[in-house]
Amino acid sequence: MTTPSSNNQPNAQGSFGAMLQQARKTKQLSLEDASSELFILKRHLQALEDEDFSELPQAAFARGFAINYAKYLDLDPAKIADSFDAAYPNELKAQSTTNIDSPLRPMGTLQRDDSRSKIRFNPLLILAVIGLIILAVFLFRMVTNASKESEETTPVVDTLSASEQAQGAAIDTSAIDNVGASGSALNLDNSAVMSSSALAVTVTANTEVNITDASGASLMSGNQAAGDYQLFGTPPFNIQIANVDNVSLSLNQESVALEQYATDNQARFALTP
Repeated sequence: MTTPSSNNQPNAQGSFGAMLQQARKTKQLSLEDASSELFILKRHLQALEDEDFSELPQAAFARGFAINYAKYLDLDPAKIADSFDAAYPNELKAQSTTNIDSPLRPMGTLQRDDSRSKIRFNPLLILAVIGLIILAVFLFRMVTNASKESEETTPVVDTLSASEQAQGAAIDTSAIDNVGASGSALNLDNSAVMSSSALAVTVTANTEVNITDASGASLMSGNQAAGDYQLFGTPPFNIQIANVDNVSLSLNQESVALEQYATDNQARFALTP
């Protein structure tokens, strides 16, 4: 086979190979960059720039490579094609047209020189995925915190046992001695009945609350869990609250303003109707 005279020699000024090479260097691109974009083997691109036709596939395919390479480098593809046709050796053209039975040579468009394929990521897509993950974590924490707060602030109604009710009740029944046999002649000592008062205590968070009535009975003592408590006793009530922010109080269904008794968020006072 006759080796083209352009092999291993500098490209002549104005030849298509020199134009391709100059355009690539002007754009500061490597042969690897071009091969990656065009899906053409690096050795075929090098052969086009060197005008080494023996290293290229059949003329029709090689000419297509030259046109695509020219478009990629923003050159005039028609001018490159004409220059390619003019420079292509006649003996190779004849061999290409007569060698019909020979199998096609690999064109290099189905594989790359690098064994590692370049994976390209869209930075905006990556940022969007990260944003979605952060949003999901934020929403999950909000729901979790809201659930915990709901559990902590849900009042627990504490049902007092019979013994506690008996202890908390300070109704003086000694005056209720004379009841008519028919039940229609009740002669109650109203002053004794009215001496008992109802005390409603609502605790929103664990707080120490101590309450005794006039008889000395302890109606509530120690650390109290969140809940609603109904107490009965004889006023005045001696009340001690460690944290008034966590407690609300009413006497005979009338709300008591605890802040007027509070000092440093603690209260110690006597309460009477």
